[in-house]
This record gives sequence, C-alpha cells and structure tokens, in this order.
Amino acid sequence: MSRAVVEGYFAAINADRFDDLADVFAPDVEIHTVGAEPVHGRDAALDHFPALLANYVEHDDRVTRWIEAPGAVVCDIAFRGRLTDGRSVAFEALDVFDVVDGLIVRVCTWFDTHDVRRQVRPRQVPCGSCHSRITVLASPPPNDR
Repeated sequence: MSRAVVEGYFAAINADRFDDLADVFAPDVEIHTVGAEPVHGRDAALDHFPALLANYVEHDDRVTRWIEAPGAVVCDIAFRGRLTDGRSVAFEALDVFDVVDGLIVRVCTWFDTHDVRRQVRPRQVPCGSCHSRITVLASPPPNDR
C-alpha cells in the first residue's frame, strides 16, 4: 500500500497533474527539502510543486531504487529536466516518504544543492552593444509568450 501511494505521487508530479497530489497527501502533510523552508499542509503542498517546477518545460523524476519498510518508502531518484531557456538539468536525489493510513504524511528530499544551483542559476551573456555582461533569466515557454 505504501509503494502504491508513492507511485501515485510520482505519476502526478511527472505529468504536471498537481491537483492529483490531493489524493495522496494527508491533510497535515509536511514537505522537507534540503536548503528550503518546510511546507506544511495539503493546500500549501499543492501550491508548492507547480511553483517549484514552473521554470521547467519538461521534467522527470525517475525512481532508480525502491526501499520499503512498514510505513516508509525510500527512493533513489534520477531527475532530468529542461528549463524554459533550453538548458538541461540533471541530478540525483533521495526521497523519504512516511505513509500513514494510505496517505503521505511527510516527504523529505535530499540532493546536492550546490550542483543544482549551478545548473539553474541565471546565465551571464555578453551584451552585444556595450561589451558588458547581462543576466538572462529563464524565459517563459514559447506557448506562453
């Protein structure tokens, strides 16, 4: 039962069906991600994921290993994505899920924050007319322009 609810979590995340997360999160779910403030409650969690993934035109959390225990699931993750400006992002992560009565009550995620920041930070490019460097932020996807 625990693995099935976690599989539902990844199916929702990977398909950008964030409202479907309401079916797998307990009302008092906690989301803990290394380097970020915790997210408390189902409504806040449902808002969290679209904001977190807003600068990606594609993304995939692929589970490469499952470790299961009563009430807990641990997943090794291979994240692959592409930002709105076309850059690729790839990193490994570890997710730990606590499951009670068929619902996720806690998610803890660890990854190399330095590596991810390096990959997603705004790019510095030369300014064609003034010979200085300008910051280029990720642009919106083509269909949002």
